[in-house]
Amino acid sequence: MPSTTTAPETDPSKTVVEEVTGWLRLYSDGTVERLTPPGAEPFTVIVPPYTEPRNGVTVHDVTTARGVDVRLYLPAEPPAAAPRPRRRRPLLLHLHGGGFCLSRPSWALYHNFYAPLAAKLDVAGIVSVFLPLAPEYRLPAAIDAGHAALLWLRDVACGDEGNLDPAVERLRDEADFSRVFLIGDSSGGNLVHLVAAHAAAKDDGAGADLHAVRLAGGVLLNPGFAREEKSRSELENPPSLFLTEDMVDKLLALGVPLGMNKDSPYTSPSLVAEAVARLHMPPMLLVVAEKDLLHDPQVEYGEAMARVGKTVETVVSRGAVAHVFYLNFFAVESDPLTAERTRELIDTIKTFIDRY
Repeated sequence: MPSTTTAPETDPSKTVVEEVTGWLRLYSDGTVERLTPPGAEPFTVIVPPYTEPRNGVTVHDVTTARGVDVRLYLPAEPPAAAPRPRRRRPLLLHLHGGGFCLSRPSWALYHNFYAPLAAKLDVAGIVSVFLPLAPEYRLPAAIDAGHAALLWLRDVACGDEGNLDPAVERLRDEADFSRVFLIGDSSGGNLVHLVAAHAAAKDDGAGADLHAVRLAGGVLLNPGFAREEKSRSELENPPSLFLTEDMVDKLLALGVPLGMNKDSPYTSPSLVAEAVARLHMPPMLLVVAEKDLLHDPQVEYGEAMARVGKTVETVVSRGAVAHVFYLNFFAVESDPLTAERTRELIDTIKTFIDRY
């Protein structure tokens, strides 16, 4: 495998063969240098796990026997004197964004949304997957990692995981594994669809592959669907810190298998829908931001899924909100519109989960 070590820019034997401005350089020897553009530093800070509750949540990093690492966001345990809830609650499996090439679940970017979300939703917890990154590990590597995380949940549900971390024991005892929801941001939204399709394709009709685990739904938050021919929204909507035209063009090209482009069954809204026409897919919640560069391909995905008979609820966040606006915690704190749209987003997710 190519090395992931940061490549020194002074090495005369290395030349840059691809660069995503401010975020990534790919060198001629296959090494990759991941960068942080000015203004993004607070979002890429690593938040360590913690077992003492903060704002009603604890955070735990777990290495699974399935070859994937996960981060658990668990609502804090009730006081010893308080009665424990008897009913099991649904579980979210989170697939992070980054154009298949960037970011980690431990970044403050995700922590500052998903930790509070675990407290606000009536869920047993949120499991976030540390995905393999392209171009070192191109698709379908991230899909395989998402499926491995589902198999790990199956192991936990069935008591096959062996010696459990206390946090995982809590998850086993409190989660309703028949109500697992996939949730993902940006390219992680693509993965919600792709992991669900992968699970459906492996299912023999009796749920044999996942056994005790049932995918009850998927939540695609501003997914990274795009085509080679640029959409109107890509041409007219302004770029943002988290999505530029350069990122759309280059990150997705680096994420898909060699020889493919954005007109691929991983990124093209029509092709991803056509590929699941004969599969039993869970209901999907599609959330679109009005000023997202990828607004139009996202809407196209919802329409294409409807044409092949799949259940997709499309909700548009109106106004001057751009790609993954809800992850920009500075804007959520300082801009009334972003704060209101984020509250609406959380309410929409809660309603969708409660429905299924």
